[in-house]
Parts: sequence; structure tokens; C-alpha cells
Amino acid sequence: MIIIPARIGSTRFPNKVLADIGGMPMVIRTAKAVEDIDDVAIATDSQEVIDIALKYNIKAVMTKADHQSGTDRIYEAAQKLELNEDEIIINVQGDEPFIETEVVQAIYNLTKNNKDNAHIMMNSCYKIITNPEADDPNIVKVVTDKEDIALYFSRAKIPYPRDHHFDSYKGHLGIYGFTVKSLRQFCMLTSSPLEHIEKLEQLRALYHGYDIAMIEVQTESFGIDTPEDLEKAIKHHIL
Repeated sequence: MIIIPARIGSTRFPNKVLADIGGMPMVIRTAKAVEDIDDVAIATDSQEVIDIALKYNIKAVMTKADHQSGTDRIYEAAQKLELNEDEIIINVQGDEPFIETEVVQAIYNLTKNNKDNAHIMMNSCYKIITNPEADDPNIVKVVTDKEDIALYFSRAKIPYPRDHHFDSYKGHLGIYGFTVKSLRQFCMLTSSPLEHIEKLEQLRALYHGYDIAMIEVQTESFGIDTPEDLEKAIKHHIL
């Protein structure tokens, strides 16, 4: 199942999941983009989002307002939906209205391949970005080992090119694959200092010694973190 966390009170961009893109709320456009892959549900803390989802015939689950992360929110939704332990859960952020089906399918396949590996807690993806793009703290960077297992994620530019120009940074896309079992394990972990410093929930898994498997994807999609991103999104839709 694909579960989309949709918190209404974003600190950087309040109500962004309901921002209009081409006559459709952002979170609905995101759900529509991935509904051919698997069943979709929106996990929200807003009755308004619930009502709008029902209008578009999309399943929605009311969750608590005080979750620390989107992953904690989708776990509550998975519990309420009474999903099986081995069910694959893909967490697609509600601010990815242009996400390609191929990207989500790649993470689904990676999660399926790793579902019996108890040390891999999460599965995710990255795209190659340029040096100037890597300067943006809203674009999370990841470094991986030779097997594409994540070593660290940061809003800073990593790795730091001390002696020469470097132009092949790995820009993380905030899409995650779990089983219900590994999702529960993640949510039972205590939060970590790194998670709070960087404001990156995936660092919780690394801090506690678990692996995050990564896969490179090709994508033109972008997350919408600011009003400026929304303007770019609207132009993207018009074009």
C-alpha cells in the first residue's frame, strides 16, 4: 500500500498539501500520480483533508496531530488499516505532485527484494544533482557505500570536495519503502540527536545501526517546500 502523510501545519509552508496545482489540491495530485501502482491512502491530521480525499474517492485516515515525523504518522494509519506484517508500505510525501510512476515502482521493487533482510529497515532513492543544486539545504544529500547502502544524509553539501570540483552529488528523494514489520520497528526506536539537528527522520535508523538501501533513479520531479517551489510547480503544470 502507498500511504501519503499529509500534515496540515507545515512550519515552512502552512496548508501546502492543499495548495492548488492545476485545479487540484497538491496531496490529491500526488495520490493520483501513484494510484496505478498499489492501493493509496492519505494519513492526515485534518478533517478538511479527509473531506477533500473523499470527494476524489481516495481513502484517507485520521491520525494524531503530534507525530514527530511522517513515518510515525503512516504507521498509525497502517495500524488503523489493519495491514499484514509483510505488507509493503511505500511512504510518498504529499508534496511530490509530479513524482513519476517509475520512481515509486523502483522503490517498491527494492523493498520487495529486501523484505527478508532484517538489517535493512528502510529503502529509498536518489538522483544525481549538480554542485550548485547541492548548495540548497532543502535538497537533502546522501552518501552511500559500494552496495548503495546509505552512510549518511545531510542538508549540508556532502561529500565535501576538498581538493577538486565535484559535480555528482546524490540528491535524496523523500520516498521510503518498508514492510509493516520494519515500519513498526522504526517507530519503536527512540528519536536521535542527529534526527533533531538535521530535521531528517531517516537518521533515526542509521543512528540505531540499521541500514537504508538506496537506488538511483531518473526523475524530473521536485518536492514543494516553499511558496517559491509552488510557483515553479504551477509553471511546470502549465508547461
